[in-house]
Amino acid sequence: MITSRDNATLRLVRKLLGGRKHREESGLFAAEGEDLVAAARDAGIEPVHLLLAGETVEAELLSRVSTLPHPARAIGVYRRADLPVGERETCLALWRVADPGNLGTLVRTADAFAASLALSVGCADPLSPKALRASAGGIFRVPLVPWDELPGMRVALVAHGGMPLHDIDLRRPVTFLLGAEREGLPDELAARCHKATIALPGAAESLNVAAAGAIALYEASLSPRAEAR
Repeated sequence: MITSRDNATLRLVRKLLGGRKHREESGLFAAEGEDLVAAARDAGIEPVHLLLAGETVEAELLSRVSTLPHPARAIGVYRRADLPVGERETCLALWRVADPGNLGTLVRTADAFAASLALSVGCADPLSPKALRASAGGIFRVPLVPWDELPGMRVALVAHGGMPLHDIDLRRPVTFLLGAEREGLPDELAARCHKATIALPGAAESLNVAAAGAIALYEASLSPRAEAR
């Protein structure tokens, strides 16, 4: 039972929850809450440290470390290297998506549609507390793909000027590229892809990046596999 606020494991958790730099340097990250800890366990990912309020650490000490509005009763420390990797038939490639909530939501969406995920330099940290919460445990199930190994046909989602998404033959494998919340995809990157636009019958000029990713993955799920054609 941890009873001191100066315990080395508690200090480690504070650093992991507090900054990307320490997560990247150590190769570790901390997941807060019983749901995330359960998701890791169900995915077969073992914690380096597991803090349980009233069991392995005093509840008050754990609440002081937690970043949640209602303090976590469980916090697990995990190795980034233990997260899944590898290709799937559908991939979301995110270009400089800086909002951790949007990024985490896209991880959750990729999980729902059995897609993989690729992140460019400049993206938010998918292992930050906010992104992990938004992923709803998907980070422990969604394979990560290197940016230079995007699978299949590449479809760039652009706000205007592309073919209607529902008119494109989305045979799999396919990768959807989505750009930053404000700037979108750079022209030179989109030019090397099939350009697609989601038709909007309403007054909104564009969609949130997380909503656009969900629509794209849904459209892809309706398309037969390439080898079946």
